[in-house]
Amino acid sequence: MKNNVLRVQSGFLKGKILENPSKDTTRATKSIVKSCVFNVLRDDLREYVFIEAFGGSASMAIEAISNYAKKAFAIEIDKLAYKSALKNTKDLNIEVLNDDTFKALPNIIAKLQNEKTILYLDPPFDIRDGFSNVYLKIKNLYENLDCDIVIIEHSSKVEFASLKYILFKVKKFGNTTLSFFTRS
Repeated sequence: MKNNVLRVQSGFLKGKILENPSKDTTRATKSIVKSCVFNVLRDDLREYVFIEAFGGSASMAIEAISNYAKKAFAIEIDKLAYKSALKNTKDLNIEVLNDDTFKALPNIIAKLQNEKTILYLDPPFDIRDGFSNVYLKIKNLYENLDCDIVIIEHSSKVEFASLKYILFKVKKFGNTTLSFFTRS
């Protein structure tokens, strides 16, 4: 399994090389998608804790810290991806957890109840073992959490709505869509 290299795109860590885990277990966020997320968030990040669920290499959490988020978390269940994330986040204000997002996330949010939070959800696009109905599980997850902003990176074949959050932006990039929600 060959590891690919990616780079931080913006902020004070711009150009930092990151280890990218195997494409067999993770899918790196496209540069254009990453740029969109941080173009929308950049001016307000200093006030927020950024949480990257299904974190892979932790590239989104690193990008958040590079753009001055207060703190970041990355949750990744795959052990090889988790090891890459640990290497990538060394000496940064990022807590990396080798855990199931659906189990770990409610505990993290509960600990951060006095903080402003941004939740970035990037579940696997390809249905594989343990990920059937992943989008329904994601919706049930964020509907039961108290975050200030929720961003979902998902297949363009799927649309997200919420009873608890207001959809304020949708950006499509071919097969990938970003849905941005804020607390109502």
